[in-house]
Amino acid sequence: MPRLNGVLETALYVDDMDRARVFFEGIMGLEPFNADHRFTAYDAGAGSVLLLFLQGETLETVVLPNDMGTIPPHDGKGRVHLAFAIAADELSAWERQLDDHGVTIEGRTHWPRGGESLYFRDPDGHLIELATPGVWPNY
Repeated sequence: MPRLNGVLETALYVDDMDRARVFFEGIMGLEPFNADHRFTAYDAGAGSVLLLFLQGETLETVVLPNDMGTIPPHDGKGRVHLAFAIAADELSAWERQLDDHGVTIEGRTHWPRGGESLYFRDPDGHLIELATPGVWPNY
């Protein structure tokens, strides 16, 4: 069986790209490295990319320039969940960051392996988790 090396991209579909960019750049501290009117790509750490797509703007095949190929249509809706890995010693700094920006922490979990998670929502209602090591057997 060929091996998977990890999850490279995670996508969220948003109703308002400007509002989403304010949240993910201003509050979460992510830096975009590619963007246009329909999407924004962020370095999410450890070789991972967070993609924001404007809801309904990826329903047609995208033909890339210079014969690079095509990207098939995709879309999504509804509230989804994603977790960012953080260092255990940065958990309280993240709590302050969220509080300073008026982001409500909806839940906290203390996992049996020693990890901790904070849960909150982005402007589109997606459930965002910040997780310290000890959440899963592989993290």
